[in-house]
Amino acid sequence: MEVKIVKIDNKKRGEHRDIVADEVPLTIHVNGKELVTFLCSPCDLRELSVGFLYSSGLIKFMDDIENITIDNQNWISHVALKNKDDLSRLVFKRLYTSGCGKGTLFYNSLDFMNKKKTESNFKISQDRIVELINIFQKGSVTFNQTGGSHSAALSNGKDILVFKEDIGRHNAVDKVIGEALIRNLSMRDSIILSSGRISSEIIFKVQKSGAAFIISRAAPTNQAIRLARECNLTLVGFVRGQRMNIYSSPERVI
Repeated sequence: MEVKIVKIDNKKRGEHRDIVADEVPLTIHVNGKELVTFLCSPCDLRELSVGFLYSSGLIKFMDDIENITIDNQNWISHVALKNKDDLSRLVFKRLYTSGCGKGTLFYNSLDFMNKKKTESNFKISQDRIVELINIFQKGSVTFNQTGGSHSAALSNGKDILVFKEDIGRHNAVDKVIGEALIRNLSMRDSIILSSGRISSEIIFKVQKSGAAFIISRAAPTNQAIRLARECNLTLVGFVRGQRMNIYSSPERVI
């Protein structure tokens, strides 16, 4: 949206109009029960809901969802799952994420420990990683307008298959995963690109999706590196110009 501001430039003061990123509180209701509320951009809310439910372990397939409707007046996502089991068990699996603002992920350390390691022979060249990041950056319309959003994308190594933006880096990744599920796109042997810092909860989501790579221009945390190494996920950060750091499973970068 557009707002009036006072701008100071080289000691010159004047009134201007500026474009800022929109933010809304989205509450997800599952089978009539309130599950979680988080702050997000007011677009692609169906994809965000599906991706969040998948990365939180509530659904395994798109077919697990009976119905989903978005109330754009009250910012509520109403989700009906075919499995009507009580959701109270998830209260004990709630983890507050490291995102700006309080994000939530439903996670248990055993969930991650019991996951199989990523098995993929997918490889990509250093040059193609640089090319993909450049294409990825150019697609960030909201960021270029406002400077206040993150981007995430799904790539098969040749093309960008899904591209999403949100004020939260976690939300952007969930939107990508959600659209891939809705469109029945395989995420195996694929790459997830992110504009933001790679922390452990991003690794949870990427590993859950089946992708072989997470690539970002930004830095990873120590826990993200540890988890990526444990699950054989290729983590690449600080992709800038012709430089990049490979923190895990470097054999997939040729």
